[in-house]
Amino acid sequence: MPRGRRPRPAPGTSAAACFRAATACLPEAAARLPEAAACFPGATARFPDAAAYFPEVGERCTFRVMRVLAPSRTVAPPGWSRWLVPPAALSIHLAIGQAYAWSVFKPPLEASLGLSGTASALPFQLAIVMLGLSAAFGGTLVERNGPRWAMAVSAVCFSSGFLVAALGAATRQYWLVVLGYGFIGGIGLGIGYISPVSTLLKWFPDRPGTATGIAIMGFGGGALIASPWSAWLLDALGGGTSGIARTFLVMGLAYAVFMTLGVLLVRVPPTGRYAPDARGAPDPRRAAVPRPLVTTAQVSARNALRTPQFWCLWVVLCTNVTAGIGILEKAAPMVSDFFARSPAPVSASAAAGFVGLLSLANMLGRIVWSATSDLAGRKNVYRLYLGAGALMYLLIALAGDASKPLFIGCAAVLLSFYGGGFATVPAYLKDLFGTYQVGAIHGRLLTAWSTAGVLGPLIVNAVADARRSSGHTGSELYTTSFFVMIGLLVVGFAANELVRPVHPRHHEPSSAEAPPAAPAPAAPKGAAP
Repeated sequence: MPRGRRPRPAPGTSAAACFRAATACLPEAAARLPEAAACFPGATARFPDAAAYFPEVGERCTFRVMRVLAPSRTVAPPGWSRWLVPPAALSIHLAIGQAYAWSVFKPPLEASLGLSGTASALPFQLAIVMLGLSAAFGGTLVERNGPRWAMAVSAVCFSSGFLVAALGAATRQYWLVVLGYGFIGGIGLGIGYISPVSTLLKWFPDRPGTATGIAIMGFGGGALIASPWSAWLLDALGGGTSGIARTFLVMGLAYAVFMTLGVLLVRVPPTGRYAPDARGAPDPRRAAVPRPLVTTAQVSARNALRTPQFWCLWVVLCTNVTAGIGILEKAAPMVSDFFARSPAPVSASAAAGFVGLLSLANMLGRIVWSATSDLAGRKNVYRLYLGAGALMYLLIALAGDASKPLFIGCAAVLLSFYGGGFATVPAYLKDLFGTYQVGAIHGRLLTAWSTAGVLGPLIVNAVADARRSSGHTGSELYTTSFFVMIGLLVVGFAANELVRPVHPRHHEPSSAEAPPAAPAPAAPKGAAP
């Protein structure tokens, strides 16, 4: 029998017999200890070599990841279809559009952590503020490092924000929920929102409004997916802190996978700008129509901030978003309060349906109105947003609670203008400043969204609280705020009328954004120079 091998006890052997067989092996095991110990010096001597290998492995992995995200690796190969780029953008915007579904988490958080309504809104409010700030400060980095890098940063921040929020819910530390979803996730919102814009404008110079509308429509429609999905997860996993934590965890992992698809799919045109062929070229009759606001020059992000056109558009976007988000943030209680004194008050389920209708209008407005701007021009479409928007508010204010269809229809139109304003502004910026650094310019302009995200709800809620405290009810709670919105839209309309072509002194040299010139053919021998 080989050394060190003992016969196994037969089945049915008593415990005492097994114990005696085991102890019989101990002397031989003890005799082999010195031989085993003699191996340790050689093994331990190789630990430094193994430890020195780990940094090398880490450097190789980091290098490979950075190579995949490098701008040179995102250049489209010959024959690449530009219609694959909008799905890549949609994968990012559909994910980050979950922010509009935050209200689903408010009731379970308030019930399980004892929060007030104001406190439970902090993650959403911080996320919107960080969206504007990260878009403003990260826009130049997005232009420099390319869309794949930006989408990857967005995916990491947005999904990890959910994971940190899950840890906060599991440990009942609400500040971690605010930090994760609001701060870290908000950075992912801002970088992800602007990441595909410049790329889409370069792929679709003939249809800039339609292209950006398709992508930004995803941000408006993300809540239509996230809202029922979040509610289903909370029902399946429980509404307490453990259920909320598991829901955050599942959503964070799922969004990480979904957004990675866009990271891998996105490409940029080989020459920096796509030239449509005969099938994709604009209609010559449309091209012949003079459009003084459409420039062929290029303006840098730094110079754009020095132009009055940028600040006019800032006011235009801020006023349009303020008018829309004032209704969107308080849609369910507003429609219930507005018709509280009518013979047929609005039920909770009907109010929820009203919120869904507004989300649908918000989503559809992004593609319908932005595509219309390719035909009618950006300035004319913003005249519609601001002028017709003021008229919608006036109709609601004058009609009061006399007509539910009128209120619902006007609110839906206002929300379609709200979404359309977001989708049209990148093409408006491209018309005025070119595509050179349009992503960075767009990021800086989105600070108007951060301002409006605070201003709109503040106006509506402050006026409603003040009117309620003075004894008013029903539609009287909101009439004053509606007239304030009319005044803001008039200011925005005036700012839009002041938009003129950018002065040539702000233009970049003609070499900016120009594709590399092909080498000249060699002159024949003997030809004159």
